[in-house]
Amino acid sequence: MATSLEDDIEPNNQDYYSLLNIRREATLEELKASYRRLCMLYHPDKHRDPELKEQAEQLFNQVQQAFTVLSDEHSRAIYDLFGKKGLEVEGWEVVERKRTPAEIREEYDRLQREREDRRLQQRTNPKGTISVGVDATDLFDRYDDDDFEEVPSSGFPHIEINKMHISQSIEAPLTNSDTAVLSGSLSTHNGSGGGSINMTVRRVTSAKGWGEVELGAGDVLGPLVGLKMFRNVTQRCWMTAQCALQFSPRGLRPSCSLMTARHLDNNTMGYLQWRWGLNSAMTTSLVRDTKSTHLTLALQLSVPHSYLMVSYQYKFQDEDQTRVKGSLKTGWFGTVVEYGAERKISRHSVLSATVSVGVPQGVTLKIKLSRASQTYLFPVHLTDQLLPSAVFYATVGPLLFYLAVHRLVIIPFTQKQKEQELELQRINSATDIAKKKQEAESAVLLMQESVKRIIDAEESKMGLIILNAWYGKFVSEISQKQEKAKVADVTVPLQCLVKDSKLILTEASKAGLPGFYDPCVGEEKSLKLLYQFRGVMHQVICADTESLRIPKQSHRIEASVSP
Repeated sequence: MATSLEDDIEPNNQDYYSLLNIRREATLEELKASYRRLCMLYHPDKHRDPELKEQAEQLFNQVQQAFTVLSDEHSRAIYDLFGKKGLEVEGWEVVERKRTPAEIREEYDRLQREREDRRLQQRTNPKGTISVGVDATDLFDRYDDDDFEEVPSSGFPHIEINKMHISQSIEAPLTNSDTAVLSGSLSTHNGSGGGSINMTVRRVTSAKGWGEVELGAGDVLGPLVGLKMFRNVTQRCWMTAQCALQFSPRGLRPSCSLMTARHLDNNTMGYLQWRWGLNSAMTTSLVRDTKSTHLTLALQLSVPHSYLMVSYQYKFQDEDQTRVKGSLKTGWFGTVVEYGAERKISRHSVLSATVSVGVPQGVTLKIKLSRASQTYLFPVHLTDQLLPSAVFYATVGPLLFYLAVHRLVIIPFTQKQKEQELELQRINSATDIAKKKQEAESAVLLMQESVKRIIDAEESKMGLIILNAWYGKFVSEISQKQEKAKVADVTVPLQCLVKDSKLILTEASKAGLPGFYDPCVGEEKSLKLLYQFRGVMHQVICADTESLRIPKQSHRIEASVSP
C-alpha cells in the first residue's frame, strides 16, 4: 500500500534474540539453556523486597514471552520476518502452520491489507460523493449580437451552478457473514430534481460467493426490488448476475445483467457484460494494470449508445504517486478526447484534473478531490464549441493554480506537519529512553547478588572480571566541544553474562540485553569494555551489531602480575 494510514501499533524495538543473548540460528537446546538461566536470575520468588519482586515479575514475563515465541516454529518464522508487529496482526490463527517464509510473507501482506481496509472503513464511513456542476460557458460563448442589446449586462461573465448530486452510504456488519448497506442520493438539474433511498443486505454464502437483496424507492423512478449474486467459477474466473424490477409510473420495467471476468495473466483482466432492459447493451473490455501503466480497451454495442474507448495511464514511481492519463472515446454520440493528471497532496487526499474535449459536447474541465472514501467532483463546462482558447485555459489554468497553491500552501503545511511529527518523535523518544533506563536500572538491582557470586568465583580462579563497560555513542576529543557522549554503564549486566570465564555476545543489537537500554535512539552505537583476565588488563571496542567473544589475546593492553 502506497499510502499508508497511521499505525496504531506502538513501535517496540525489543529484540527477543538479544534479550535471551542467543544467535538467530540458535537451536532449541540453546534457547532452553538461556531461558533457564534468565529464569533463575529473574524469578520473583527469589526476591523478598516488594519493589524488587514487582520489577522481577516484569522482566520474568518478558523472558517468558520471548521464549514462547521463539520456541514455536510458526511464531518464530513470523517474528523473524516481521518482528513483534507481525505477531499482532489478526488472522494468523487460521493460517496453515507449515508454510515457507515466502508463503508467510504473502499471507502477512494479505492480512495487513485486510486490516488496513477494516481500519479505513471504520474511519471514513459514511462513504459518499458530492458533485457540483458549474456552467461557465459565458466565459467563451458570450452573445455580442445587436439583437441582445435589451438584455441587461453587468460586464462580467455569468457563471452559475446548474446541477448538483449528493450520494451517501453507510455500511454496517450484522453478523460475520451478513452486512447491511443504507444509501441515498439527491440530484438537481436546472431547477428540477429528485432523490432515492436504497437498502441492501449482503450475505457471504461461502469462500467462493455471496448474494445480496436490494430494496429501493424514489420520487422519479419508483420502487425497486433487485437481486445480485457473485461466484468464483475457478481461481482465475468469476461471474456476477443481477436482476431487478422497477415499478415506474410508466409501468413495470424489468432488467437483468450478466458479467464474467477472467485473469488472462498476472496483470491482465478480460470482461464480458450483457445488459437487458431499458439500456440493453453488450460490452467487452480488456484491462492491463502494471506497476507503471494502466491500459483499458472497451467496446460496447448498443442502440443508441455504441462506442469504442481506449484509455492509458502512466504511473510515476514518486512519493506523490503522480499519474498522467489520456483517453479516446468515439461512438454514435460523437467523439471525446480526455487528458489529465492525478497526484496525492496529503496522506489521505488525491487531487486530479481532467480536460474533456468533444464533438458536440464542447470543452469541460473536471476537478476531482478524493479524501479517503469521500469524493468531491466539480465538472466545469466551459464551452459548447471547440475553441482553442477554452482548451488552452482549461489546461494551463489549473496547472498554474496548482503550482501556486502547492508552493504557497501545501509545501508549508506538509513541512509544518513533519516538524510537528519530528518534535513528537523526539518527545516520545526521550520518554521511551527514560522508561528503558528505569527498567535497565531495575534489572541491574536484581543482578547484584548474582554478580557478587560470579565475581567471587572468577576471582578465585583469576578468571574474567569486567572492570568497566560502556554502551552508546562515543565522541572523539576533537568533537567533544560540539556534542556530548551518550553512553550507559553496563558493567554489571555484562559481568552477569560471564560463564566459565567467558563472555559471548551475539550479533543482535546489544540494546536488548538484560540491564541494557538504548541511550541514543537512531544513532550509531558501540560497546567499550575494560576487563581483566588472569591478572592482565584487556580492552576492546565492538560495533552494536558485531558478535563478541572474550577473553582474547589481541585485546591485551598491558601485563600485570597482580592477582
